[in-house]
Amino acid sequence: MTGITTVIFDLDGTLLYTLEDLKNSVNYALSKHDMEICSLKEIQYRVGNGVRKLVERCVPEGEANLKFEQVFADFKEHYQIHCNDNSGPYDGIDELLHELKKQGYKLAIVSNKFMDATKELADLYFKDTIDVAIGESPQIKKKPAPDTVIEAMKILGVTKEQCVYVGDSDVDIKTAENSGMPCISCGWGFRTRQEQIEAGGKIFVDKPMEILDIIKND
Repeated sequence: MTGITTVIFDLDGTLLYTLEDLKNSVNYALSKHDMEICSLKEIQYRVGNGVRKLVERCVPEGEANLKFEQVFADFKEHYQIHCNDNSGPYDGIDELLHELKKQGYKLAIVSNKFMDATKELADLYFKDTIDVAIGESPQIKKKPAPDTVIEAMKILGVTKEQCVYVGDSDVDIKTAENSGMPCISCGWGFRTRQEQIEAGGKIFVDKPMEILDIIKND
């Protein structure tokens, strides 16, 4: 990939395994309101469009449920405290990020997770490597809109021609497309290779270090 200076990463399912903590917070909120809890697999296929959409997909009748806003508030309160109980980087991610940093690449995270949780997890796990982390906020449209990516580029002082996006889902593939940059789809996240292909994915990796090989050699 000629001229790449910046790698923009999705967070959940790409850099961090976070499903257990998301499941626990969703189920805490559901249980508090006597609603049926969700399995890990159900959570896995309901993530990707932000936590409000995740909770909407788990609450019977979604936002039409009169208890929805309270369930969502309870989820947020619980997740702010417990977002890191069982989460952590995938194998090989730390090595990849440090090697990218060593070779002079600028690194960013863009996520549909709450801004506070995104920054907290980025600071906890990737303080020495990630230059900017941007999450969901009222001022910035969620992915697959390009707004979080545009904000990251603005902060880093780079153009879309200098960037490559790395994610694991259909949302990430669409975000990269909307941002005008290539997407590398990773095989260790929340979506299968077939699902990535069906979403329009074209570049795939099975191990983190393969990302560096693609950026430098393609």
